[in-house]
Amino acid sequence: MSATRSATKAQSVAVIGGGWAGCAAAVELAASGAKVSLFEAARTLGGRARAVQAKEALIDNGQHIMLGAYDQTLQLLRRVGVDEKQALLRLPLQMRYPPESGLMDFVAPPLPAPLHMLAGLLRARGLAREDKLALARFTTSARWMQWGLNQDCSVAELLERFDQTARLTRLMWRPLCLAALNTPIEQASANVFLAVLRDSLGARRKASDMLIPRVLLDALFPEAARRFVESRGGEVRCGARVDTLIPSAAGWDIGTGGEALSFDAVVLATPAWQSAALLRDLPGAEDLSAQLDGFAYEPISTVYLQYEPGLRLPLPFCALLDDPSSGAWGQFAFDRGQLDPGQNGLLAVVVSAASDAAAMDQDALAASVAAQLASAFREPALAKARWRRVLTEKRATFACTPGLARPANATALPGLFLAGDYTASDYPATLETAVRSGLAAAQLAREGNP
Repeated sequence: MSATRSATKAQSVAVIGGGWAGCAAAVELAASGAKVSLFEAARTLGGRARAVQAKEALIDNGQHIMLGAYDQTLQLLRRVGVDEKQALLRLPLQMRYPPESGLMDFVAPPLPAPLHMLAGLLRARGLAREDKLALARFTTSARWMQWGLNQDCSVAELLERFDQTARLTRLMWRPLCLAALNTPIEQASANVFLAVLRDSLGARRKASDMLIPRVLLDALFPEAARRFVESRGGEVRCGARVDTLIPSAAGWDIGTGGEALSFDAVVLATPAWQSAALLRDLPGAEDLSAQLDGFAYEPISTVYLQYEPGLRLPLPFCALLDDPSSGAWGQFAFDRGQLDPGQNGLLAVVVSAASDAAAMDQDALAASVAAQLASAFREPALAKARWRRVLTEKRATFACTPGLARPANATALPGLFLAGDYTASDYPATLETAVRSGLAAAQLAREGNP
């Protein structure tokens, strides 16, 4: 394929990978009038953010939380017909541990920014005066630095520079970093963490809100994306693994299930390691393939515990004080029954950066988490669930380390574009990053390569 191929608008585009990045790209392309074919190897769309059929019930393969600052995701949901108020629970920015635990209880009130942070800090319980002063000092300095460092470092080093107290680090910074970057503070990128804080602690009030899905992740976006694409003449093919990707004089030829198909352009929206495998033997893709193969990954485990209908936690979600050395693995607990009445009595407990937890026997991990809940909420009944299920995404996100080089959406191969939460961004691997990447790749595919 000639590198001087004209930069005309692509008439037909293959989107390979039906996760959130691929679905976002397919929606954007379909809306622009392109002929879109979306290929997904699994039987359902959603990638690492989808519902799965466990033996006991249909549950998400991981619990997600979003920010009000996720503008691109929220706009996309509206575009495909999702009602935000029905699909998402909007809560003010908060970090709350179980009541009566004596730990941190911070909630930002409905005031204009930055007054919401100041008032929330003044009202916060479970923090000493020096903790509050440290938090105020940090946010003030971060604003002054425009939420970025000239030279990236670890989050642990950043917190040390700004004299953050051990208690504040333990109750707030460490769990926030794990939740946002899925990387321990000792290895996590300070600049990426600051970008998240910019859009939470340092954002306008509504942008700092926390959004928790009320519906299963399939219904939140992927299935709505399917309907949108198909209603505009596109096709969505699940159970269709693409095993060959070959440049041609007119564009790209792909092979799936023994079938050969031709397209003007391709958006490659599979995980980085799968994209590397497809690109490995292509002339001119050697460096890109090596870069994609070079990512390290962190797992996330979600422990589901089903109790009798009517069991409720005091809050829809709250932080947990984890201590793996004593068997307390959970970092955040979600009461799914307060989000979706159809999941009454179901709790989801998240373990981020879960390498050690994932290596455990699943029943033992679930039992440990149930015991942790019983202790944290002072409710012995929580130690005995009707059923327990552990779902672990072994490569849930890339390890978000300082100075990590992430590839752009455009590639050196004309007509081929990357989409995924691992592509270049100041955000970590989040749903918003995936959506932004998919939209950007679709825009490039529409415009063609110069």
